[in-house]
Amino acid sequence: MNKGTLYLLPCPISDETTPWEVLPAANRAVMDALDYFIVENTRTARRFLSKAGIARPIDTLEFRELNEHTAPGAAVEELIGPLLQGRSAGVISEAGVPGVADPGALVVEACHRHDIRVVPLVGPSSIILAMMASGLNGQSFAFNGYLPVKPPERARAIRFFERRARTEEQAQLFIEAPYRNAKLLEQLLQTLAPETLLGIAIDLTAPTAFVETHSVAEWRKREIPEMNKRPAIFLIG
Repeated sequence: MNKGTLYLLPCPISDETTPWEVLPAANRAVMDALDYFIVENTRTARRFLSKAGIARPIDTLEFRELNEHTAPGAAVEELIGPLLQGRSAGVISEAGVPGVADPGALVVEACHRHDIRVVPLVGPSSIILAMMASGLNGQSFAFNGYLPVKPPERARAIRFFERRARTEEQAQLFIEAPYRNAKLLEQLLQTLAPETLLGIAIDLTAPTAFVETHSVAEWRKREIPEMNKRPAIFLIG
């Protein structure tokens, strides 16, 4: 029996943009052909597919969740069972592209082990968009996920990534839970050296998008953008 294909389906980063404002039209045919979806959140995925206006009625589709609570092993193997039987599936993240800063990587890894074809589709990635617009070194950069929450540990992490940015000339990217953005920025401005470059990207792809890079000394003179509960990426260079 031929195996199915795993399609990685990007979705909008911002709720303020509709799917076809940020996704290529070629994705529609793939989405229309699928009836099985492995998703980070069923409610969010159903809303995305509904907004996209896919051909099949939403209530006829099957959704299985893969998120931070999914343990590697039997649960993931169960998710790819239909693909081994010839059924194709689409993976949908909460926002942006699956498999990057996203638990979708678990099912992708399982598909490679079982020789199931994996097809990534084009769509917005906040990490890549922030890097593109930062003016920092796009030849060498690293995404580091979340920094520690406790201030002393976070300060050590900030200094560590600042050293890497300087000694390796490698841009360092990280994120924070939106409700903690302001606290993180405050500590960045306190901890980083005045000449260090700091990029801030907020609400990417939305009408309210903000992307600027300045030295820490310059940021300390500027009005800080409102970022409470707004998705943001921070960059050090």
